[in-house]
Amino acid sequence: MNTLLTQVPPPHTVPVHPAARQLLDRVAAAPADPLRLAVVAPGGYGKSVLLAALDRRYREAGVDAVLVDDADRLGADQLEELLAGADGPIVVAHRPAAVSPGWTLLQLGPLGVEDVALLMSAVTGSPADPAAAAELHARSGGVPRLAERALLGRLEEFRPELDELDDDVLRYLIAAEAGAGRNLDLLCALLDRDPDQLPAIVEGARATGLLAPDDTLLPLAAAAVRDFGPPARRLTTVQRLVELQLANDLPVLDLARSLLGTGSSGASAAAAFAAAAGEALPSDARLATRLFEAAAEAGDRSPAVTAGWARAAALSGDLDTALRLGDGMLGAADAETRAAGAEIAATVLAHRGELARSAELYHWAGRGGADAFAATALVGTGDLDGARRLLDSPTPGVAPTLFAGAATRMARGIVDSVSGCATETLSTLLGAAAMLEPALGGTLLPDSPAALAALTALHTGELALAESVLSRALAGRIGGDLLAVRHRLLLGWVAMTAGDLATAAEHRDAVAGRTLEARDELFFATLELGLARRASDLVGLQRSWNRAYQASMRQQTDLFSLLPLGELAIAAARTGAFAKLSGQFERAHGLLARLGEPPLWTVSLVWHELHAAITLEDADAAEAHLATLTTHAHCGRHPRALATAAQGWLAVLGGTFAPDAISAAAAELHDLGLRWDAARLAGQAAIRTSDRKAMVQLLEAARQFQGTAARREPGTAEPAAGAGLAALSERELEVARLVVDGLTYKQAGSKLFISGKTVEHHMARIRGKLGAADRRELLATLRELLSRPDAP
Repeated sequence: MNTLLTQVPPPHTVPVHPAARQLLDRVAAAPADPLRLAVVAPGGYGKSVLLAALDRRYREAGVDAVLVDDADRLGADQLEELLAGADGPIVVAHRPAAVSPGWTLLQLGPLGVEDVALLMSAVTGSPADPAAAAELHARSGGVPRLAERALLGRLEEFRPELDELDDDVLRYLIAAEAGAGRNLDLLCALLDRDPDQLPAIVEGARATGLLAPDDTLLPLAAAAVRDFGPPARRLTTVQRLVELQLANDLPVLDLARSLLGTGSSGASAAAAFAAAAGEALPSDARLATRLFEAAAEAGDRSPAVTAGWARAAALSGDLDTALRLGDGMLGAADAETRAAGAEIAATVLAHRGELARSAELYHWAGRGGADAFAATALVGTGDLDGARRLLDSPTPGVAPTLFAGAATRMARGIVDSVSGCATETLSTLLGAAAMLEPALGGTLLPDSPAALAALTALHTGELALAESVLSRALAGRIGGDLLAVRHRLLLGWVAMTAGDLATAAEHRDAVAGRTLEARDELFFATLELGLARRASDLVGLQRSWNRAYQASMRQQTDLFSLLPLGELAIAAARTGAFAKLSGQFERAHGLLARLGEPPLWTVSLVWHELHAAITLEDADAAEAHLATLTTHAHCGRHPRALATAAQGWLAVLGGTFAPDAISAAAAELHDLGLRWDAARLAGQAAIRTSDRKAMVQLLEAARQFQGTAARREPGTAEPAAGAGLAALSERELEVARLVVDGLTYKQAGSKLFISGKTVEHHMARIRGKLGAADRRELLATLRELLSRPDAP
């Protein structure tokens, strides 16, 4: 009879290792051949499975064989006694160790991806998905036991095996899972061993089959050690590692992270959590928040931990927690804690649109950068004199750090923005943004220089600069998660202003679904409103209006929210709700008046008001807005282009305009990046002209400005009608002809035996194919194309 000392694997388990299969084939072909074989591999590599399969082969062939598993657990005398007198095949399996002379060695290494796929098929009974096999291979390192237990959801079977490990090996594995497996000095201190004693422990850990070739824990092994190792042993081991790191003033983030959720408390745990939170804050505010909270729960309620917790909460976007903690600090006994609390509360209020109160708290804090932030907020509320006093008389004793210098430069840029034509403002703010980038690392900001620079660029037609500075801020995580939303929304505004509605919608969608603070909510809601307006989506416009209006009522009117207010004005005119905004516009113009009607901030608002007046057919208001724009036209190309375009708009609506002048005005808007505005001006002029040639030229210009047609070189032939109509299906052409002839959607549908709703869908697709901005432009384009001799 065969002698088999092994735990028989589950009956569905079969050897999949190529070397194991080759051995089985050899035995099947010549079972009586003498064999003296040592199968060597770490635990879990399939030694027991192979021996069980060999046992079946030998039994089926009627061959007596001696098969010994876990031979490394037997003493030399025991093994010699067991093998004495054996005259048939002998196979012993053991973990890595030297093999005596006279034995054939078979080493089982990790499985490849294809072999893991075979294992998956054997375990599940169905073909393996290649991607799933690759993913399991990466997690298991090709170790069969890890892969099989993961497939069956049985990682808990590691619990008794980990319990039985040598204590030093177990502590080494716990240290490796906690991120300390490569730190030899730390491991020696933890295990109380000399460096020359450590290799033996590492060899013991390798023999478990849980380590990768570089001696790091395999991902599934790490999960097993973390979740199913002895809890008390794990806790004491990690806490000892933390104590050793803290004693040497070394990083503890990875170690402390592994203690989260374990209920660790006491001075040592609290110190570890607090130190780790400080390490995490510059790059991961959410993790820092959890660690600061854990430090407080472990017993550290010091002002430093409370302030760190509040700052981390704010950076991660949890302003309720930040404000609660910051407000509590305002009543502290020491001035430093009160100042820190004031800064945190001021930042939260700035994000919630309360600039006046934010400025008051920043000034009261009187710390590095606080006066600069207060001055920026004061300009935003219209108090230019107060801002200048703060900048001219800064709080004494404040260190001239890079951060404080950048904050002051930002504030001076904002002050400059309301002084004359503000020709240096954008350069100053871009410089502040660049200066602040390396100084941020977890710094809490009421607004970023990048955001303010982008707003300035939007107000001055420098859209490429706005996109660039915002993209850098977003990529660099300036201001953490808190300002990431603001930067993303402003990128959406830049894209929408440039007429790139698809990109604007992508930025909007990246923020959609989040809980937004008042300022971000206003920019989000009005971005949605602007996209609906530019898409001539009246249903979407009406749906977005209520949210945008409510957001505007929750946000105090300030200098930095004039763009959303302008977009709201046009939408309100379209929806018949313009009168509801009278109070907000009164406050906005009152603020601008207190600042001396600064052109940089005034022009864009008035441009939007002009379009609202045009929509309302309020000629007097439109003339007044044109006069304001003309007053500021001397301040640069952007205000001059808007003033010229405004004059063109009134001429178009009055029916007395020169097509060439309109084309030139629209071209200037386009060159400034205002593609949608340029296309709309040219398109509306085309609709209203009685000159057929001018209509064709203006329509072609509108399509070019919108980016739906390539520019033609002067003197080249005009495209044939078929070039535009060729994109339409036969049914779409039938629909187009009927609608151009004046039939309603319902009447056209009756003629074609389809519903009026289907006709509407056809028209929407036609509009998209021809690149028309709205229905009136679409009809004008179709009339022009269908009237040509070469029209199909």
